[in-house]
Amino acid sequence: MPAPSLVLDDLTFAFDPHDAPLLDGLNATFPTGRTGIVGRNGIGKSTLLRLVSGKLRPTRGSVTATGAVAHLRQDLLRRPGTRVAELLGIADTLAALARIEAGSVDAADFDAVGNDWDAAARATALLARRVPSLDPDGALTRRVGSLSGGELMLVALVGLELSRAPIAVLDEPTNNLDAAARARLYGAVEEWPRTLIVVSHDVELLRRMDAIAELRAGALRVFGGNYDLYTEQVAAEAEAAARGVRAAEGALRAEQRQRDQVQTAMARRARANAASHRRVAGGPRLSDPTGKAAAEGRRAAENKRAAEKVARARERLLSAEEAVRDDDSIRIDLVDPGTARGRRLAELVAGERVVHVTGGRRVALAGDNGVGKTTLLRAVLAGDGGRGRLFTRRYAYLDQHLALDDDASVLDVVRAAAPGVPPGEIRNRLARFLVRGAMVDQRVGTVSGGERFRVALAAALLADPPPELLILDEPTNNLDLPSVGQLVAALRSYRGALLVVSHDAHLLAALDLDETVRLTAEGELVAE
Repeated sequence: MPAPSLVLDDLTFAFDPHDAPLLDGLNATFPTGRTGIVGRNGIGKSTLLRLVSGKLRPTRGSVTATGAVAHLRQDLLRRPGTRVAELLGIADTLAALARIEAGSVDAADFDAVGNDWDAAARATALLARRVPSLDPDGALTRRVGSLSGGELMLVALVGLELSRAPIAVLDEPTNNLDAAARARLYGAVEEWPRTLIVVSHDVELLRRMDAIAELRAGALRVFGGNYDLYTEQVAAEAEAAARGVRAAEGALRAEQRQRDQVQTAMARRARANAASHRRVAGGPRLSDPTGKAAAEGRRAAENKRAAEKVARARERLLSAEEAVRDDDSIRIDLVDPGTARGRRLAELVAGERVVHVTGGRRVALAGDNGVGKTTLLRAVLAGDGGRGRLFTRRYAYLDQHLALDDDASVLDVVRAAAPGVPPGEIRNRLARFLVRGAMVDQRVGTVSGGERFRVALAAALLADPPPELLILDEPTNNLDLPSVGQLVAALRSYRGALLVVSHDAHLLAALDLDETVRLTAEGELVAE
């Protein structure tokens, strides 16, 4: 068992002392190595990282680490004028070195350098290894605004490596990275020499972890092994819990039958005794207080024992049900727009190649960040004949921002797509998308990110008539893993054509695609 690198003891945090805690009484031990933190959106994963890194103070409890905790400087990531050396955290060291080389003998400069006399050489070598697209000459003085999103994240990761901190934390490092940048980041994570704690919904990244910490139902539980082992263990526990519920339900039914049989038998005996007392001369009279009290006492005792057995069986059932995961799944009827397979619905045009999206066909559009995938989708929607066109009016487009009317209710948004369907039926269909109860009447602008995703998906797939073509642009950005699973389940129930842009290899593998095409930096479409 690896030595612990981080211990949480009764860790509790609330943003407002008058509100219920977001994290309440967490106890967990993180091993050395790489740990991925998973859990639903809004449950407090990012807040936990901020507590671990010291950016927030616990309301109660403590965080004990083996040493300093390094974290990404999000403020620097948002400032395009920042130099790469600042993002790496070595700007002050390099400035002190420059002053010493110019003749400074100030003790403060030597303290600033410490043992990092080779800071520039180490940084340049690591940048060349992790971010080969950067020109080593002048890399340290480049402004981060000139870097691509992938380069920026990889440079920030190099900064964490250079810090030599025993523990480093990352929050969703692969969001919006293209395949090439993700591959570089995966390589850096696999070679990470110290403890790394990562919040992520990226299955491929989580498969490179040594442990998975799941934040769920108010507790943080650490599982040994990577994401695949975690899901296997969770599935095994879920099956065992389901068996436990079935057994407890059977035991409860048996005890209830036994109780009913006891009550029926006692009632029969009471009726028989009453009839016997009327027939037998000189027998005990029904009005005899002693005999009546004794009979009632026996019936009460038998009833109590039977009721206690039923109560104990019900408690065992409740305990068994508590062990069952309440992670809901989307379950919807088959959505079939009735379009003949092979009928042309859309086409993408880039360079010399034309990609046809026909009825029932599933096509993925891949490519590095910045090559224009979203621009190409918008050209298709706009009917730009030179870059693409639509041949159907029955389509739905879910962009990266899930554009919806924030002032409308959830019910009204979905009814707008299916105006002929009664509100009661809309509510029933929304429940299958896990949109239930008071949420149906909420303003769209007040729901969470995961809920907004389900509303947008419901509006698309519950449209009447259903869309012949569904276009998705990076649909899993910022979705938690359960929501990604819900998306996959919903798309498996959709029989129309699908055009999806995504860097999520896990999602694309689950969609059973017919074709994947890549848009190159030169504006060409090539087969993958």
